[in-house]
Amino acid sequence: MCGVFVNPLSGDDSSPGTKNAPVKTLQHAIGLAAHGRSPSEEPTRRVYACGGLFEEEITLHSGVDLWGSRGCDDGGDWSYESSLVGPRASTVIAPPTGIPVRISGVQDTVLAGDNATSVIAGVRVVAADASAPDDKSSIAVILSTGARAIVQDSVIVAGNGKDGEPGEDADTDRAPDGLEGNDGVSACTTDSPTGALSVVTVCGDGTESIGGYGGDGGIASGSDGTSGMPTPAEISERDGHAGLGADDTRCSDGGEGVDGADAGRADGAVGVGHLGNDGWIGVRGEDGKRGGTGQGGGGGGGSKSRGDMVACRAGGPQKGAAGGSGGSGGCGGRGGYGGGHGGASIAIVALDGTELTVAASDVVTGKGGDGGVGGRGQPGGQGNAGGDGGHTSVADMWEACDGGHGGNGGRGGDAGGGLGGAAVGIAYVAPNYAIRPGTSFIVGSAGHGGLAGNAGTGDEVGRGRQGPRGEVHAFSVGNEPPR
Repeated sequence: MCGVFVNPLSGDDSSPGTKNAPVKTLQHAIGLAAHGRSPSEEPTRRVYACGGLFEEEITLHSGVDLWGSRGCDDGGDWSYESSLVGPRASTVIAPPTGIPVRISGVQDTVLAGDNATSVIAGVRVVAADASAPDDKSSIAVILSTGARAIVQDSVIVAGNGKDGEPGEDADTDRAPDGLEGNDGVSACTTDSPTGALSVVTVCGDGTESIGGYGGDGGIASGSDGTSGMPTPAEISERDGHAGLGADDTRCSDGGEGVDGADAGRADGAVGVGHLGNDGWIGVRGEDGKRGGTGQGGGGGGGSKSRGDMVACRAGGPQKGAAGGSGGSGGCGGRGGYGGGHGGASIAIVALDGTELTVAASDVVTGKGGDGGVGGRGQPGGQGNAGGDGGHTSVADMWEACDGGHGGNGGRGGDAGGGLGGAAVGIAYVAPNYAIRPGTSFIVGSAGHGGLAGNAGTGDEVGRGRQGPRGEVHAFSVGNEPPR
């Protein structure tokens, strides 16, 4: 009645878990200790484990104790092997993947007060490299919300975190190009020489680049074209202005559209990350912004058919040539995706509302993984040529004017690097822990922040921050941020 006994070599999970008939696996022993061997038996709430390797993840029910490093070789009496507790604890919990030990919270049990505190003694808990559910962190022990635990005479070891994944590059092919403007109709060919119609490029973010309309042809004067769109935010020599229609002087071509602005480099990940049910959640680098859309070229001015020139042939259409429309601008390139955070190496995670005491134990972490490099931005699309102004077959009659060339789309921004992985002995949400004499910490290095996309070695702009490091470190509770 003093507990459930478990031996990884000679035990059998169909056995009752007594000294003479131990079970084989820790999790089965924990279940018997938490609920009793039968409906008529009271829970013993204690598990005694032989020295040996247990390659299993376990969840320790609140209020159930786990006492390892018991002497249970042939003729053993299940007492402590005193020389093998502490740093040389012989009961080893080391699954190939996952979180080796989870301790459930008080809300998961009917126990209360001191009966809800779990003791872990005489064990070595070893988390494999990058074995946590995120496939890149290494977490040895997690105290679920509200759990209470005492860890003594034990060794808690977290492995190395994995480097964060690089952010996805935007397409290497450039963004969609602009369209070539339409040609204006020639003189003396129609009674309604309407200026060439606009061309429109619709980009992936819903923005549009529109080449200006060509000016109409007339008899005594031609009409002005229209300006290209979108209107530039800043004054520039290239502004996609409308071409002027002919009057006393010849018409003018539409202006070239302004190039879309290149997106700047995005910021690297900042902060320290958060804690969740599966351990540590880092921060991705910021995604790159989309480049600006190139402005459409202005429409060319229309021409005229009367004045000091020879007019159209009698009996036919009498109006002058119409202007060509401006070419539309290229689309802005898409930004790259932010680099992923590095994996953490944390020995013990204590979530909200937990109570933790660590005594005469070694707490060891590996190295946090480096943050991932940010993705590279996409080249912007090229602007296209404006349409030709309408021609004339009549000697000395003025032709209409051409539409302007559309501006190029701006390059998409390079993304920021991810946060380096944490290297922390005890990561907690609220400071409700005690570290007793005889406890030592060996903490590896935190991961470096990832570089930004297209950044060279030593280029700190857009680099993610180094991960947090310490024997103990406070975190908030959070969820994986959206990509």
